[in-house]
Amino acid sequence: MKSVREIMTDDVSCCYAGDTIFDAASKMKELNVGAIPIVDDQKTLLGMVTDRDLVIRGYANKKSETTNIKEVMSEHLHSVSPDATLQEASKLMADKQIRRLPVVENGKLTGIVSLGDLSLDKYSDQAAGQALEEISEHTNELH
Repeated sequence: MKSVREIMTDDVSCCYAGDTIFDAASKMKELNVGAIPIVDDQKTLLGMVTDRDLVIRGYANKKSETTNIKEVMSEHLHSVSPDATLQEASKLMADKQIRRLPVVENGKLTGIVSLGDLSLDKYSDQAAGQALEEISEHTNELH
């Protein structure tokens, strides 16, 4: 059975706790991504911010571009070990209604696995489809 380590993105761009919402938005634009992990200097995962977080918790609440990213990031994250199976990851993603799952080892961010990553793997494509179906049923929630 394949592990998360085999399909995860391990070259993950991050923002740091001292960054602003403008920094995060700029990095998302530059990388063409919709989510950025927030880490400290030792790569300890502190949170995650999505483009939706920036809009709903940030700009729609009249936060300025210099607002610290910690004010809009999600802190209560679910993560997975790089040694978890693809089925375990997709089940967690479906159960918790998340599209991107941080991969953490010894408290440090080592990668990220997305529904897209799962769907590209022939062994987990069906699980990814089921996870996406369950996640799509709950589109009103923040990540």
